[in-house]
Amino acid sequence: MRLYLINPNNPLVSLANVKESRWNRYRVWKPLGLLVLAGMTPPQWEITVIDENLRTPDYSAMPRPDLVGITAFTSQASRAYELAGEFRSRGVSVVMGGIHATMCAEEALRHVDSVVMGEAESIWPEVLDDARRGRLQRTYSGSHIDLAKVPPARHDLLAEGYAFGSIQTTRGCPLSCSFCSVSAFNGTLYRHRPIASVIEELQAIREKWVLIVDDNLIGTNASHIARAKELFRAMISADLGKSWIGQVTINMADDEELLDLAVRAGCRGVFIGFESPSAAGLAEVGKMFNLLKGRDFKASVRRIHRHNILVAGSFIMGLDADMPGIGRRIARTASNYGVDVLNALFLTPLPGTRLWDQMKSQNRIAAADFPSDWRYYTLGFPTAHYKNFSWSAILEEMNRCDGKFYSRWGVLRRVAGSFLRRRRPILSLVSNMSYRRNARLTRRRYARSDLLRGRSILSESVRAVNMRLNRPSIVGPTVP
Repeated sequence: MRLYLINPNNPLVSLANVKESRWNRYRVWKPLGLLVLAGMTPPQWEITVIDENLRTPDYSAMPRPDLVGITAFTSQASRAYELAGEFRSRGVSVVMGGIHATMCAEEALRHVDSVVMGEAESIWPEVLDDARRGRLQRTYSGSHIDLAKVPPARHDLLAEGYAFGSIQTTRGCPLSCSFCSVSAFNGTLYRHRPIASVIEELQAIREKWVLIVDDNLIGTNASHIARAKELFRAMISADLGKSWIGQVTINMADDEELLDLAVRAGCRGVFIGFESPSAAGLAEVGKMFNLLKGRDFKASVRRIHRHNILVAGSFIMGLDADMPGIGRRIARTASNYGVDVLNALFLTPLPGTRLWDQMKSQNRIAAADFPSDWRYYTLGFPTAHYKNFSWSAILEEMNRCDGKFYSRWGVLRRVAGSFLRRRRPILSLVSNMSYRRNARLTRRRYARSDLLRGRSILSESVRAVNMRLNRPSIVGPTVP
């Protein structure tokens, strides 16, 4: 039996287009979920894992599979459905899973033979057995699996083409931010893999650099942090020779022992969601955790830096609390905090989130020609009606944000500072050049985008929505 597991691309996401910019090689990672499912697949299946972020093969020239499994974030859904159509036209059954299929199962079922909702590991053996016997069900409901039962990912199936290996050590996030679907998909309970299993898998990863894909590696309370320390001690003891980057919350800065263990275990950078430069913005997205204890973010970043760990900071633009000038404000705030890399994103209502439910109830979902418009839900395109901005105005805010933070002088200053302080200057250079290049490519996509060029839903729609919400409207000219 032949099985293809496919991670679709999105041609609008320059981040993942390695051919378009050599810097993007450092910003693409393996489709870890597919590699984990491959590790659970019985030996009678011949497995091929395809990541379209690296290349899109000629599927018609490949041997005909008996089953195709496709995973997809929302931004990949359009391509996922296109792939499903190609294989189904050849009489091949297609099963789809992942966050989007879980949140939009009825839609997905119009394009595929079967949908796996929730965590596929809990139900994958049954799916394969049903497919082998020709009795594939329309839907399967996965549960939150005990991570001790999840085998190591099959990294050998995608052994080349990546700057980073990847691994997951925990699932679930207790923060439950309004814009994030993680808690809806993986739950708010903080689950973790046995540390011995994590070490074993890290030893099997060929790449020297590793991305730990956990949504929150260190967690938010004392027991979570104790587990993180235990993991870091095991990594130190194993002498892995790996350098890694992970996603954490700002409370990492509060524990000197945690920081010391992390850097000794190979930590070279962390990604932190600051979300908004204002308290009102943090309250709007439900990130009250960042407001606890009257935190001084600049001092927190400085404490992380003292351990030679770089900080990438994420901010969201387009909140109801945001006013004109938010682009420059975010850039100034990020610079004031001292972050090494800024990742500014548009507020994007993703299916399954509280933000989606809110905006849908208020008729504020603007890019709504589904499934085609799912390709714009990359966080890099405006897709909603924003309280204080037309699309042209918020695009200009984003351009000003990126232009200010990633100016030549800004990049030079940050990289030179990293060099003088011996704080990962090469990593700082690669990260800044990658984001700078990506910002330029994204601006070109704005100009070419059918979404932004061909629709007259900008200023008038914003005014109409704001009239319904009894809010003042601040709009700019429409995109030409």
